[in-house]
Amino acid sequence: MKTKKYKFNAKGKFGILLLLISSVIFFQGQYYGHVFRDDDPNIEQPTLESVMTNGSGNNHSPSIVTIDDFDNFDLGIDNWEQNGTTNPNNPSWFFFGVNGGSGQNARTSTNAGLNFTLINPAYHSSTCCDPWSSYTGSGVLIYGSGVNGQYIYRSTNNGINWSTPVLSVSGNDRNHVSAEYTGTGPYANYVYAAITPGNFGRSTDEGLTWTTTFSPSNTQPGAYIAVGPNDTVNGGCVIYVTNTGTTTSRTYNFYRSTNGGLNFTLMSSQNYVGFIGILNTSSRFVINGARTAPHPKIAMDNSNGPYRGRLYLVYATNDPVGSGNKPDVFLRYSTDQGATFSSAIRVNDNASPSASDQWFPEISCERSTGKLYIHWYDDRNDPVNFGVDVYATYTTTGGATFAPNQRVTNKTFLYPNPPCAANTNCYRGDYTSIAGNANAAFSIWGDHRNGNALNMGAFFPDFAMRVSQTSDTLYGTNDSAFYYVSVPAVKLWDKTAKFSATVTPTPASGIFSMTLLNRLSNIAKDSLTIYPDSLRLKIKTSGGVPSGSYTVTIKANGTNGTPVHTRNIIILVTNPVGIINNETALDFRLYQNYPNPFNPSTKINYELRITNYVSLKVFDVLGNEVALLVNEKKNAGKYEVEFNSANLSSGVYFYELKSGDFTDKKKMLLIK
Repeated sequence: MKTKKYKFNAKGKFGILLLLISSVIFFQGQYYGHVFRDDDPNIEQPTLESVMTNGSGNNHSPSIVTIDDFDNFDLGIDNWEQNGTTNPNNPSWFFFGVNGGSGQNARTSTNAGLNFTLINPAYHSSTCCDPWSSYTGSGVLIYGSGVNGQYIYRSTNNGINWSTPVLSVSGNDRNHVSAEYTGTGPYANYVYAAITPGNFGRSTDEGLTWTTTFSPSNTQPGAYIAVGPNDTVNGGCVIYVTNTGTTTSRTYNFYRSTNGGLNFTLMSSQNYVGFIGILNTSSRFVINGARTAPHPKIAMDNSNGPYRGRLYLVYATNDPVGSGNKPDVFLRYSTDQGATFSSAIRVNDNASPSASDQWFPEISCERSTGKLYIHWYDDRNDPVNFGVDVYATYTTTGGATFAPNQRVTNKTFLYPNPPCAANTNCYRGDYTSIAGNANAAFSIWGDHRNGNALNMGAFFPDFAMRVSQTSDTLYGTNDSAFYYVSVPAVKLWDKTAKFSATVTPTPASGIFSMTLLNRLSNIAKDSLTIYPDSLRLKIKTSGGVPSGSYTVTIKANGTNGTPVHTRNIIILVTNPVGIINNETALDFRLYQNYPNPFNPSTKINYELRITNYVSLKVFDVLGNEVALLVNEKKNAGKYEVEFNSANLSSGVYFYELKSGDFTDKKKMLLIK
């Protein structure tokens, strides 16, 4: 390995001090005690450059990024490489680990991904990188850290509290952990671990103690484990795939155990992959200068459906072969536990696959349905500039067919960003993550849109969400308004979306009443099943709600809690002093008509702060004036006008108030 050299331009005492500090940090490529082997093409770890860039932490506050009514979840900034899992017994419990600046970070959610909390275990001193995680069938969270040996941390409450570290297997690169997650059978809740150079271990007590049982060769980073049934025995088959061969010609070796990982048999060795992108002079496969590698991603169908026991293999490789061509994502499946595989099936469905790059695939097979989720990086929308999105699909036919590819990201990002120098070992993560339940999967990836190591997440399938108004003003007593809540578009979502509403803070007196209604009538309705569609939310004040700002949060969930989305309406409550009509109002204001929808008449209230000429008109959707309700000088005060629509047909109408410089317009719905 080459010795890293660093040159400093130090002047005076400050320069000498800087040189001394830097020498301590960088001595022999070390940082926080970790030795970096960036020049070894057979090592896949975060590089010194990435750690120096992302190692100081940040004050970034996670948030929800909504574009075109679809949400991406900003999950914080770390140092790339996410691995997530979801509790098979509680789909609202999510967890993911990610490389941090000086080790790893653990982030957990107990509300289906709306919010994640950073709660780290007491990491072993050797922790560098490569987080992996899995749930057992009984709900124990297993979290692994690498790479000088893989240490395991257990949690029974989704990462709120952690055990002390326990060594699962010894090794030096690219670790992995997987658990039996049906919770039934003779090997229920066994946990399995592996690490380069090939050591395999098992735990028969949900990660408390470990035994190394197998040590085949794994010369190329990327050993993976899948757990599935052996005929009728849940958890009776453990597949361990090692990665050997050369940089440009990988061999996937499929080993099988039918006794809980105690003994293994080689089922087959397959040469399915070659180049990914370009092989640079540092012996790294790169996409626009950022490294990648052909890892064998595997999963097994644990359901009782028609494809029970099927083994899936997903990988990326150039097609056609050779350096400089474009990679695609392929799936093969095995019906005999890895002895033979189907022909390659292209997963990405873009019209010209040879013109763009598809790489970094990840998979997740849901245990009850056998639905296989797949996502990957994809620059089909801007291949010239390497404008990247995350795309996803699923198969419910055992890999024979796939749902139409869906764009999961809501903003295309240039890849990589920060950019990479040519012909270097430039690290921007080696994997991402997708974890599925029966309704939807949660996809987590390294997102480059802001030029940093941002963790971003999204649901797939998914639905968009919109509210017709994001702020309004109501009186504290006997005032109300209607708002449309809609699902304007979906990404393969075909299940129920259920809505609810809450208000914060709780008022000290009085109440907010919130009722979800059919969009065309006053019949109660809180769910949608056909898209696009909408319903209405009525917000009413009573009993003297104190003046102030209140947030009404509308939440939409799938039937098992996922996907989940929220939208807010800020309600400013005022309680002005004044008497209706000839007493002075505090401001100009046009109220929502009531009732709405209406037939044939409705009332429109408005306020004037000063005496002025007033115009109140009604228009149809084409902008034609259909009624003139007020057209005269009015004294300051509060007014109510009744609009009768006896001569009009059903439809949407608009009413507009003008008085001096004040103009306001609102929408109403006539139903006959």
